Amino acid sequence: MDVLDKANEMAVSGIDDIIHLEVGEPDFDMPKCAYKGAVDAINSGLTHYTHSLGTEELRNELSRFYKAEYGVDVEPDRFAITNGSSPAILIAMMILAGSGSDVIISNPGYACYRNFILSCGANPVEFPLSAAEGYQFDVERLKKVITPATAAVVINSPMNPTGTLLEPSVMRDMAALGVPIISDEIYHGLVYGSAKAHSILEFTDEAFVVSGFSKRYAMTGLRIGYLIAPKRYMRYVQTIQQNLFICASSISQQAAVSVLSGAADDEVRSMCNTYDERRVYLLERLQSMGFDIKTEPKGAFYVFADASRFTSDCYKFAFDILEKCHVGITPGIDFGSRGERFVRFSYANSIENIKTAMDRLQSILC
Repeated sequence: MDVLDKANEMAVSGIDDIIHLEVGEPDFDMPKCAYKGAVDAINSGLTHYTHSLGTEELRNELSRFYKAEYGVDVEPDRFAITNGSSPAILIAMMILAGSGSDVIISNPGYACYRNFILSCGANPVEFPLSAAEGYQFDVERLKKVITPATAAVVINSPMNPTGTLLEPSVMRDMAALGVPIISDEIYHGLVYGSAKAHSILEFTDEAFVVSGFSKRYAMTGLRIGYLIAPKRYMRYVQTIQQNLFICASSISQQAAVSVLSGAADDEVRSMCNTYDERRVYLLERLQSMGFDIKTEPKGAFYVFADASRFTSDCYKFAFDILEKCHVGITPGIDFGSRGERFVRFSYANSIENIKTAMDRLQSILC
């Protein structure tokens, strides 16, 4: 956000050629059927509160989706529709974590998890992951970190910032630990080549799953996500939702129903193919310049690159790149101490802009 703020200041001052590779937001329009679903909802007067857990129609569609996508049976009454995935994370944390408890998160990992944990009075416990090990959890080492105070372990696959996926065997072993898992699966659907994203629900019914429509369907502005929880927790989920959020947008819920109908599938495939083209190009250009990428990203829309050849201070490096090249990138330190000397490039931008950004970067680094 510091980089983005600086880029915006530069734009206000008249520098109008900044290329944003620091922002994790799809650059595509949402599917046409989502527009139609939203407009139809308005025209039909579906503009009032819904059930606090979401409309029955949407929860039924999600239940069918999970059976088709992952081969798992998730009853509709285990879904809570939320205003984006962030409230879903908060609700799961509020149920599982409290004052004095610990929540294990990866380092590097999504920067906001720490803030959700702290807001519940709990302690974030960082578990180091390495590029050399493919950013996989070493479950034997993880066992040594778990204590009676451990309230949950948070996983994210495909992962922000690395774009990597957890191996199914790792997920299976983590599910067997007996510790609640909060699985952030918001980047599911954005997976490339032969890789496959697995839901933690394939290995246990006891996990909390966070997901939504922002990434896969480029519906960020509609703020529509969901939480899946074990059935015995759903009354707590509903109580928190009622008190803090009331319900998700009725209009956005109808747009979500529309994309789950299958009408958006061709557009989603086209979007994924375009992301993959950008991913392959960006990897080749960065590696040719000397960035070290030990683990190829197979999901989301990020490349987490080791910039040790160029800097020992990734924060300063990101600002140097912005000022000299007019290219915004994210310093890896934002994602934890294990991100120092790394930078994150987002390929949620056009291939033309990515090519121009790489040309500019190469002009000062090589």
